[in-house]
Amino acid sequence: MQREIHLTNAALLARRQAAVPRGVGHAHAIFAARAENAEVFDVEGRRYIDFAGGIAVVNTGHRHPAVIAAVKDQLDRYTHTAFQVLPYEPYVELAEKLNAMAPGDFAKKTVFLTTGAEAIENAIKIARAYTGRPGVIAFGGGYHGRTLLTLGLTGKVAPYKTGFGPFPADIFHAVFPDAARGVSVNDAMASIAAIFRNDIEAERVAAIILEPVQGEGGFNVAPPELMRKLRELCDTHGILLIADEIQSGAGRTGTWFAMEQMGVAADLTTIAKSMAGGFPISAVIGRAEVMDAPGPGGLGGTYAGSPVGCAAGLAVLEVFEKENLLQRARQIGERLGSGLATLAQRHTCIATVRGLGAMVAFELSHGGDLHKPDADLAKRVAAEAARRGLILLTCGTWGNVIRILVPLTASDALVDEGLGILAESLNACTA
Repeated sequence: MQREIHLTNAALLARRQAAVPRGVGHAHAIFAARAENAEVFDVEGRRYIDFAGGIAVVNTGHRHPAVIAAVKDQLDRYTHTAFQVLPYEPYVELAEKLNAMAPGDFAKKTVFLTTGAEAIENAIKIARAYTGRPGVIAFGGGYHGRTLLTLGLTGKVAPYKTGFGPFPADIFHAVFPDAARGVSVNDAMASIAAIFRNDIEAERVAAIILEPVQGEGGFNVAPPELMRKLRELCDTHGILLIADEIQSGAGRTGTWFAMEQMGVAADLTTIAKSMAGGFPISAVIGRAEVMDAPGPGGLGGTYAGSPVGCAAGLAVLEVFEKENLLQRARQIGERLGSGLATLAQRHTCIATVRGLGAMVAFELSHGGDLHKPDADLAKRVAAEAARRGLILLTCGTWGNVIRILVPLTASDALVDEGLGILAESLNACTA
């Protein structure tokens, strides 16, 4: 008879520390055993409300029945052929749907990959192939991945870039607007002009890349005015505009792409995370003539555009349509924003509440002074919330922002329960 093993978080943590390098961090020492919709249960049987969503990966909730059914059906057909060897219809169908959905009144094509970092890497490759130029401008506070190229693009040193340099050349960082701290759109554009003046001429820049809503940077929303000015600048100098929608995409902000709310279209868009409801797949969507710049064999990968990921991605699109999840994202965003605004009235440590749609965050500081970020309080609130049954994530340039990425399928009652735990946690940590 097989001996039943009773797992504990403490025992698994000890095993994890012995077997897994410390460079793979984790927000909580809680080991998941199962999950449903917006709830997770650990190995000890305790329930948690999930306000992290696997870092924006399960917008349709954990194990959505339609997604699971699509994946099971695909598993019964084939799991892998490598699209470059034997192509398959789900890849083509998903590409057709995303081409139709992406902003921009022009012909588009899509390539599928596996991770968000891969999507960014390939977007830069495509931009360089099309323009014949090497330079790339990114923004401070932006996050684009953990590979060497994407780390070079990322605008935050600790913990991502520490000890991993040197990074690829011809990458430069502009200033991202932050009205609350007195950084205007004009300041951001002036910083790009300074790059052109001091570092690289505009005629050698292939692309400008940014997140419409910065993820790891603290849910800073790009002003539409910035996007319009960047579009004009790119058009003037023959530069491609790349929108990194890896965290903001797949309906999180109330539109499938956050750029739909920015008034302009990017030349290339990257998407990953929640586009397949928890299954690994990513994409670069862009102008057809730009996407066709690399020659045959220049794009792809062994697992790129996995049949399972494509099947899940198609199911996610159906779920969004049938369950009206774009409207639900806006509703959840309003509910979270209202609840956090009430908490801000009670706690001076909440300096700002911000976000777009259901991509919502609040920033903690000493006495509400934005120039005195309180990362320690953010960590303590997240830890206290976990102790009370709520999973939260911190982020931000100074580590003082708490972000909320609850699945869009969560009920109002569950969202309110989570906000209640958050209120209790803030009270406990500021008493």
